[in-house]
Amino acid sequence: MTIDVSTLSVVYYPHDILRQNASEVDPADANVQAVARRMIELMFEHHGVGLAAPQVGLPWRLFVTQDLDNEGEGIVWMNPVLETIDDSAEVEEEGCLSLPEIRADIRRPTGIRISGFDGDGNAHSLESDDFIARVWQHENDHLDGVLIIDKMSAMDKLVNRKLIKQLERAAP
Repeated sequence: MTIDVSTLSVVYYPHDILRQNASEVDPADANVQAVARRMIELMFEHHGVGLAAPQVGLPWRLFVTQDLDNEGEGIVWMNPVLETIDDSAEVEEEGCLSLPEIRADIRRPTGIRISGFDGDGNAHSLESDDFIARVWQHENDHLDGVLIIDKMSAMDKLVNRKLIKQLERAAP
């Protein structure tokens, strides 16, 4: 299936694609690689630190993140696999491009190892206990149909109730 990358845009909650389990992609597929490049552009256009394929309407196991060591660069993760290497957890505030203006304190493990394929289809892996490990987990949740509203506390749900309802009412 060939995707016209110029038509990709961020989709918003409650779009059905955000609740689907994504399927693996072929890392050597030129169209998948083109989509990944466009996703990096969209991530920066929307001032995000990560963006998952379901957030652009594709049920693919693919996400991109900012390369926090190289400003203005992105990193592609196709068919990512995450492993917790330090299960001590921290609570930090998160937002989501598919849930504009909604913020919530989310508890996540601190140390993560990620492996997958890059934008050229080459295998790569990294480990981190910094902010990027949280981003990997957030984006990987999207690949399993999980959103921050599923992980937020009752208090955060109450605080964000009006914004969530506005998104639901605005849905086509």
